[in-house]
Amino acid sequence: MASEHRERIERLAERARRERQGFDPPETTPAPERAQQFLQEGVGELVSLYIDGRSGGEFARFSEEEWDLLHRALDDWLQLYARCYGRRLERGFQIRTLAELVIDTHNLHDAVMMATKVPAREYGETNEDLDTGVTQPSNTGD
Repeated sequence: MASEHRERIERLAERARRERQGFDPPETTPAPERAQQFLQEGVGELVSLYIDGRSGGEFARFSEEEWDLLHRALDDWLQLYARCYGRRLERGFQIRTLAELVIDTHNLHDAVMMATKVPAREYGETNEDLDTGVTQPSNTGD
């Protein structure tokens, strides 16, 4: 059974898919302004939807398909964010984990940096590592 959030989830997942398919890597990296746009318009919207569904008046019971769409969209948006820093991420990030980080830090950008370790410089890597590193998801349990 679909939740009341289904249409919004589908719109966000479709937008993430279109953005990923049409993505042209920045000519120079890092491109933090572009990365921030993906955070605000994509990741932030997903996290907001999840938090609204889980903390509103009625606990949203997302269907299996909705969970799949949420996680696929999250992976797409995080991949776009990382590509702005010359990085690629493994798939498998969990919306719940990221939402908890946002709640703990009160900051979407900080939460995404903690989950993805992108941008790399914040975590002690050198510029030479930027185009070759693959970051693992921080938590695959939901």
